[in-house]
Amino acid sequence: MKQIFCIKWGSAYGPRDVNILYAMVARNITGPFQLHCFTDNAEGVRSEVICHPLPELGCEIPPDVPGKWPKIALWGRELFGLQGVALFIDLDSVIVDNIDCYFEYGSEDDVITARNWLNLLSKSCQTSVFRFKIGANAYMLDNLRADSATISRKYQFEQNYVTHNVRGGVKFWPEKWTRHFRVHCLGSLPFRYLRKAIIPKGAKIITFPGLPGPSDAVHGRWTEDSEVLTAKENLKRVWQLYRKGGKWKRQLSCFMHRVDWIAEHWRE
Repeated sequence: MKQIFCIKWGSAYGPRDVNILYAMVARNITGPFQLHCFTDNAEGVRSEVICHPLPELGCEIPPDVPGKWPKIALWGRELFGLQGVALFIDLDSVIVDNIDCYFEYGSEDDVITARNWLNLLSKSCQTSVFRFKIGANAYMLDNLRADSATISRKYQFEQNYVTHNVRGGVKFWPEKWTRHFRVHCLGSLPFRYLRKAIIPKGAKIITFPGLPGPSDAVHGRWTEDSEVLTAKENLKRVWQLYRKGGKWKRQLSCFMHRVDWIAEHWRE
């Protein structure tokens, strides 16, 4: 039985995001699986998903610290009686190909993650997609609880804490499997004006750290409030902002064409 985990709290993601993740996994996995969702609100989540309460972090993270620190609670010694290996997938991920390989790669005792493609020199990880053995790294939560303010301020983001504190070091998926939307699909200037975002060859899961998310990229916009413009219209807006001393660099970089393949894969 392949186990997939996701976590949902607050209002950033809704039940539709969980339901879409379940459907994407079902279309791209071989054999039986279970999707476990840890959430503060299970209303609207399809019945096939096994919902659990949010596991207790057991400590306070200072309000000025960024990052998704509640995810560290999944590393606890006990997790609602669950055992074995689990693959965690963020709700703003798009599965584009079969993911069986994520369960077959490496040792079951390894902590395997995606690379942080925005900070390659530091060899840090990105926990949008990671695999771990339940309860095997409980010291990660114990240590955070012992000095949560110091640790969270030092590392800022939970993925940095994971990178530098997993004993024996984290392992990385083969590079082609887990791709970053902005880096590998959208590309840098001027490519995002000249072509639509692509699915890189060999990609299995596309992650969307930061902005845009798949729900906006599918429409060709950076955020829900962004105006959808053609390349020509956006460049005209950039010129207008430049002349007025506005934020033209952001307008220039935060552009994309409509991404039709997201609609093909990111659906129930």
